Amino acid sequence: MKKLRVGVLASGRGSNLQAIIGQCESGDIPATVAVVVSDKGDAFALERARNHSIPAVHIHPAYYSGREEYEGRIVLEMQEYGVDLICLAGYMLLVGKTLLEAFPGRIMNIHPALLPSFKGFHAQGQAVAYGVKLSGCTVHFVDEGMDTGPIILQAAVPVYPDDLEDDLSARILEQEHIIYPRAVRLYAEGRLRVDGRKVFVLRDGKE
Repeated sequence: MKKLRVGVLASGRGSNLQAIIGQCESGDIPATVAVVVSDKGDAFALERARNHSIPAVHIHPAYYSGREEYEGRIVLEMQEYGVDLICLAGYMLLVGKTLLEAFPGRIMNIHPALLPSFKGFHAQGQAVAYGVKLSGCTVHFVDEGMDTGPIILQAAVPVYPDDLEDDLSARILEQEHIIYPRAVRLYAEGRLRVDGRKVFVLRDGKE
């Protein structure tokens, strides 16, 4: 069976990228990371890619006239490497129409909160400030909104009264490294079906 080819967009350290690479290389995910693209030239995610002999590409948004042209360059890069699925791994830019139309239903993201709560940046800090007792992380398909796409998987973690943002972030990150590769594996195995806002996980061809 042909392995799924994954392209990753990252802006930072790329720890979720590392989790996906590791499970691809171990065979737990029937996929390969074909290319890693970053809007930041010094993103450690690019170094992680190079360490695994994965093409690492820096595409600087400032070199393009606007988001459409910038994303058009990303699309060309992804197509050049035959990418089937794009995974956002700490990618700090909102995905626009150009990428969404080129990869409809084929872009995933992980967010460090239990969506639809605490969208956007510093979700862990938002959760701590609000005083919730549970937070967590969410893998979802990407649509035109910010953290609004159909939810694939979620994992919950406790929030303690004396937590700081960094404390909760570390606890959530452990779960991110579990559920993001799991979501990619389900996609690679053809076990995800989207119906409106609902994502069904198929087992033996059935839900």
